[in-house]
Amino acid sequence: MTQCFRSLADRTATAVLAIVIFAVVVVVPVAATGAGEVTDGTDTPVHTVTDALDRSVAVPTPPQRIVAAGRAVLMIADVLYAFDRAPRHIVGLGRISQGRGSFVAALEDTGGGPTILERSVGPEQIAALRPDLVVLKSSVRDPLGRRLEEIGVTVVYVDLETPQQYRRDITMLGEALGEEERAAELVAFYERRVADVQARTVPIPSRERPGTLVLAARAGDDGVAFQVPPTDWIQTRMVELAGGNPVWIGANPGGGWATVGFEQIAAWDPEQIIVVAYDGSAPAIRNRLGSDPRWMALTATAAGNLHAMPMDFYSWDQPDTRWILGLQWMATRLHPDLFRDISVRDEVTEFYREVYHLSDRAITATIEPTLTGDVD
Repeated sequence: MTQCFRSLADRTATAVLAIVIFAVVVVVPVAATGAGEVTDGTDTPVHTVTDALDRSVAVPTPPQRIVAAGRAVLMIADVLYAFDRAPRHIVGLGRISQGRGSFVAALEDTGGGPTILERSVGPEQIAALRPDLVVLKSSVRDPLGRRLEEIGVTVVYVDLETPQQYRRDITMLGEALGEEERAAELVAFYERRVADVQARTVPIPSRERPGTLVLAARAGDDGVAFQVPPTDWIQTRMVELAGGNPVWIGANPGGGWATVGFEQIAAWDPEQIIVVAYDGSAPAIRNRLGSDPRWMALTATAAGNLHAMPMDFYSWDQPDTRWILGLQWMATRLHPDLFRDISVRDEVTEFYREVYHLSDRAITATIEPTLTGDVD
């Protein structure tokens, strides 16, 4: 009986939500106008795109009211703000608390700033912003995305977890935003840099690829806790592209970071160790470990190859737009002789010039003061 009452309550709540939101989200019929495009009855072009979940979605192009929300929203936000026109039409954005706060808030000319949405945002709060496009990570389709779909809100999903998915999702977003040319520029930016790294690392024989360990570290009163990423996450692919051998492959087949102890780290005894800390403490943790007698006995530490992953607003090891900087930096650390001509600081400048159109003055004032880790 209780379940029946809950089911009735759920259906009633959904119906009420749909009625309320219908006042701000108007679903109108569409008519075909040509290949890939329709109109919505108001002569607004509606372009059909295929999102990360292989869904065909009709999107008003260009969208005038964009919302990005849900978990891992910083990855979505940093991609959207790399486009030319889209940032001026972002009306809602999930709160970003990682690293040094919201990078997009520091960008030049972001159009006054969107409404900030909490991580637990519900569909009614998003719909109240009257979006004509909502961008979510595919991992949050249930329950947030699906409920938005049910009430007629246009939602596209992205993965943005691997280099290949970045290429695909940026291309799709370019189509949805009516900025195909800008999407092609962004894809080309990443592909040129990946190709340059691979041209040097692909010929490296397996025996010359250093065993490499990426460790997420968190310091506490009781010591430092360590975790390794899943095998299929971008950190693994970055090590492979940079010419290394990720020693933790197979140790974490799950869907999140897995805790490891010093005994396992010592058993792997990698030639390169990269310390990651999303709160900016990687250099301090690296120094702390480097003075620990147990860590000093490890091959990587003894050879001076215990590194702090760089970051600016966010760490460069994750599937954010900055992963390309992390890849280039990693390559210079694993194979310094092959990448002597690469200045990571110069690459940072080029990244912010090309991806975000920041002036050199803005880069000096906004980005350079945030750089930490073993950048040089």
